[in-house]
Amino acid sequence: MIDLRTLEIFYWVARLGGFGRAAEKLHTTQPAVSVRIRQLEERYDIQLFQRAVGQRPQLTPRGQDLYALAERMLELDRDIEAVLTSRFNLRGPIRIGVSETVARTWLADLLRELHRHHPDLSPDVSVDISTVLRDGLLAGEIDLAILLGPVDLPRVREVPLCSYELVWAAKPDLIVAADLAGLGASPILTFPRATRPTRVIADAFAKAGLPAPRLYPNSSLAATVRMALAGIGVCIVPRVVIADELLRGDLREVSLPLAVPPLDYVAAYVEAPNSAHLAAVASIAQDCAGHNAAL
Repeated sequence: MIDLRTLEIFYWVARLGGFGRAAEKLHTTQPAVSVRIRQLEERYDIQLFQRAVGQRPQLTPRGQDLYALAERMLELDRDIEAVLTSRFNLRGPIRIGVSETVARTWLADLLRELHRHHPDLSPDVSVDISTVLRDGLLAGEIDLAILLGPVDLPRVREVPLCSYELVWAAKPDLIVAADLAGLGASPILTFPRATRPTRVIADAFAKAGLPAPRLYPNSSLAATVRMALAGIGVCIVPRVVIADELLRGDLREVSLPLAVPPLDYVAAYVEAPNSAHLAAVASIAQDCAGHNAAL
């Protein structure tokens, strides 16, 4: 009989399209994931994945059959977990702070799952930039913050959620130079000044000995996208936020010699004797984030 852990590993390799991604999701190593899949294939003398160098592993027909069953089994396991965690008294208000990127992607999924598993819970959601959410968490104004990590603070527990690629984009008819010096001639629509992406941009110009770029920082991703659509400048935003605009051709991706690290999100809460319910909510958030990232 296949143990649930092996089934979970297989599911996430198929869902995320890679052994390394599954290992990161499950907090283990890529060799450990590979061994589990190999043992499963050898045990039943089957091939679950088509593997090609430089390409994502693809499910074989037998692998597709197992994937459908694995998904059902893991959903059942989550339902069992929800019943068992009901002892945490997940009822009443819970103050959840989220960044705008999350609000625009999988927040609705999280709220749906919370209602499904804990209908007596009453989420009070606020949307803000990560620095404000961090301060609110430390001040006791937020119970659980979904924000950019790492937080790296004593007594604050962090649960990794997801990572979003940042892309440069502009209106199709906006001329954007392909080098750093030329980029500085265009307004750069970016995150607030205290955030990592904006610091990376400013530091890149300083290290290159170039004049400071024309930054248009904004705490609202929606406003940044609207400004880009209006042709005001070139923006740096999560790809997932402008997927529809790129697909329609309202915005085009711009290739620039300035890579900005992805946005890594965590669910953070202050550890305390009564924080078990927050751990349960963070676990549900992790599942929602992983599902969204795989779409």
